[in-house]
Amino acid sequence: MERKRAIVTGGARGIGRGSALALARAGFDLAIVDIAADTLAATREELADEGADVLAYEADVADHSRAKAVVADVVARAGRIDVLVNNAGRSAPQGILEITEAEFDAAIAVNLKSCFNYIQAVAPVMLEAGGGRIVSMSSLNAHSGGVTSAVSRFAYAAAKAGILGMTRALAKELAPTITVNAICPGVIATEATGHMIAAREAELTKGIALGRLGTPADIASLVVFLASAEPCFITGQDFVVDGFQWVM
Repeated sequence: MERKRAIVTGGARGIGRGSALALARAGFDLAIVDIAADTLAATREELADEGADVLAYEADVADHSRAKAVVADVVARAGRIDVLVNNAGRSAPQGILEITEAEFDAAIAVNLKSCFNYIQAVAPVMLEAGGGRIVSMSSLNAHSGGVTSAVSRFAYAAAKAGILGMTRALAKELAPTITVNAICPGVIATEATGHMIAAREAELTKGIALGRLGTPADIASLVVFLASAEPCFITGQDFVVDGFQWVM
């Protein structure tokens, strides 16, 4: 069978890298987008070692015109886009009394506007092809209000909650051709979050029913399912993956 193609934003590190690797192992070819050129090259090699054909793009996901250009290049070179994983994000640990307008705008741009950028570019391709899957990475913070593990506060929570509203609306708008779902990770140990959760790791672990922090692989397994399960009667949903966390 012809291999399907997935785009993963923020695909060079953390949850994005884990998701891209899991998709490659499940038989997908990849296009990864990340702003970090050094890790982008390394992840591209890892994915190629898994047998995937890999396109890699250094890009700021908040840039709307760049998103259109990336998607157009993937279509020109690969001929198809079957799955979009909106994973790119950034924390915003400042409270309402400390955050600047520029910091707030950046949190919204990277976490929320980036999803709009890539969905708007990819949706026509999927609609013309007659099918597609969109998976966007929200956060447990969208449900809890943002004060979890000292990683993020209201701006991050607001952006991630916006992804849930976007997911539900687009699941209706793009049905029945494209499924649109979101994942809400809890505390996931990655390169980006390690220094922020280290001081509270023991406390947080005690407050998670499964007794450990999450890993990118915990999220990646659900990404693969939502990207590939056939038949699929799931759309407009958000899935909390937190090991059942009750201590915030």
